[in-house]
Amino acid sequence: MSANRCEASIEKFNHRMPLQMRFNDIDMLGHLNNSVYLTFMDLAKARYFHDVNGGEVDISKIGIVIVNINANFCAPTFFNEEIEVETAVVAIGEKSLKIEQRIYRLPDRQVKCSCTTIMSGFDIKTNTSIPIAPEWVEKIERYEGRKLQKKP
Repeated sequence: MSANRCEASIEKFNHRMPLQMRFNDIDMLGHLNNSVYLTFMDLAKARYFHDVNGGEVDISKIGIVIVNINANFCAPTFFNEEIEVETAVVAIGEKSLKIEQRIYRLPDRQVKCSCTTIMSGFDIKTNTSIPIAPEWVEKIERYEGRKLQKKP
């Protein structure tokens, strides 16, 4: 991330998803509850992988798990605000990928929350980390329009 914790390390996100707040998403102060931001980020990650794959994703075969999440709460979100989330994979290593996401208000794009997630390749049968599948690397790079995997 840049020096400003609410700015992204990339200029353009290819994936956006509108969000709908529910009345029970709001806390006693009238703000979107901080735990709901992460739920919205998870929804967007699932939609991102669906779109990258060009359709349905068998979650039992995708072979990745979340190993780290860092969220920055930048400004409160109120019930009457229209918001959406943008998602991008910004780097791919041998066994992990880094995702950046931002929730912002429309139409002025004021960032409400930014999030960085590290996901690791994972084999559920052996309970061990594994390399990110080459077909996923190819699909993600094609979707993002840039090379992301660091070559040795």
